[in-house]
Amino acid sequence: MHQHMKSYFLLLIVLIGFVGFSQNDYTDASKLYKDYREDQFYASVTYNILNEKPSGVSQSGFSSGFHFGFIRDMPINEKRNVAIGLGLGISTNSYNQKNVLIEEINKTISFSKIDESDYNVSKNKFATYLVEVPLEFRWRTSNPEDYNFWRIYTGFKIGYLLYNTTTFRSEVANEKLTNIDSFNKIQYGLTLSAGYSTWNFHVYYGLNSIFDNNIQFEGESIDMKSLKIGLMFYVL
Repeated sequence: MHQHMKSYFLLLIVLIGFVGFSQNDYTDASKLYKDYREDQFYASVTYNILNEKPSGVSQSGFSSGFHFGFIRDMPINEKRNVAIGLGLGISTNSYNQKNVLIEEINKTISFSKIDESDYNVSKNKFATYLVEVPLEFRWRTSNPEDYNFWRIYTGFKIGYLLYNTTTFRSEVANEKLTNIDSFNKIQYGLTLSAGYSTWNFHVYYGLNSIFDNNIQFEGESIDMKSLKIGLMFYVL
């Protein structure tokens, strides 16, 4: 009899544990619904355009950008479809251009105008590598049970330059520089992402110059800014 009582007691403990686990599941599900957020990893591919180029400067080839990161979603309304997003990411950007030769002369970085036909240039580009902090105001038609929805996310992004390179190849001269001081360490701009489900249109409009304001080119400052247009992918 004592053995049977022990068996019943163990069975009761198992049943209580199972019921408690089930109740926790329901509680967690309810809490999940209540605390619904769109925390997301993001990946973006962009075509990079040089804005406000000095006279005589043009782009050539395809200038690309790749951007990755994570955004924490903080809803600010009861339906939880309006939120503030704050994130952290990395960005790599290349800019193919004509007419500007960036070189080091007597330990000084020089920007000069060239005629491509005189050099027969095969490559002329610079690249930047940044860590970025995006801040977004987010509107969407979502809920915790629907993963396909419309969104419009507008915001501001600030980046800190970790590394840069410049590459010039031609029949006359070759020059490759790394981590020169001619670039602005802080770069920032406005952002917009809009679309449905995973696929979204994305644009970044740079507000400050890629290069230091003291850099001169043909007697004027190089105040080129970055305009990035492409696709943004959000992954839960």
